[in-house]
Amino acid sequence: MNPITEDDIANYLANTPDFFERHAQLLAQVQLTSPHGNRAVSLQERQAEMLREKIKALEHRIIEMVRAGTENVVTADRLQRWTRDLLTWRDPRGLPWEIINGLHTQFMVPQTGIKLWDLDPAYADESYAQNVSDDLKALTESLTTPYVGLNSGFEAASWLNDPQQAVSLALVPLRAEPGQSAFGLLVLASPDAQRYHADMGTDFLERIAQLAAAALTRLRAA
Repeated sequence: MNPITEDDIANYLANTPDFFERHAQLLAQVQLTSPHGNRAVSLQERQAEMLREKIKALEHRIIEMVRAGTENVVTADRLQRWTRDLLTWRDPRGLPWEIINGLHTQFMVPQTGIKLWDLDPAYADESYAQNVSDDLKALTESLTTPYVGLNSGFEAASWLNDPQQAVSLALVPLRAEPGQSAFGLLVLASPDAQRYHADMGTDFLERIAQLAAAALTRLRAA
């Protein structure tokens, strides 16, 4: 016969819930080692400790959920203010600057930049429509979602006031509609290597892109 294993005993106890009802004296005799020291504790006390640990873990999870919820509300309020400013902005020519200034002030982005192309000829002389290389356009067209990660010498970093401080970047393509050709690129930069990293979600950046692109349709060629 095969010897009885610990798994056999565990399975028996799990499937025989009335065992300790028939052998109640065992509950008082079982002694376990406390995880908070080397002292011996009863089974009931060990169960109580485990329950307290589970409650503490749940409390931490609730705190994190509340914190995340609060941050989401703050972010939503900032997004609403930024969107409102775009909707009420009257000067199309200055709209690109309003977009990046709003990102800088509302969302505390250290550095921001923007370039646009395929605009109405009336805006062709604006600096945001100048010096846009074919390589930059090709890169932007290849981005189906924003790029987030370290700055590996991207041309877009040269649009910033202090390119040397652009350690991590978000490159956000601008399209009038999903699937259409890009007509611009937003760049958000930070000296913090973890501000924009490859594992972060891009849903919020994509929403920023949609709102900015919708506002900028006023500058596009008919």
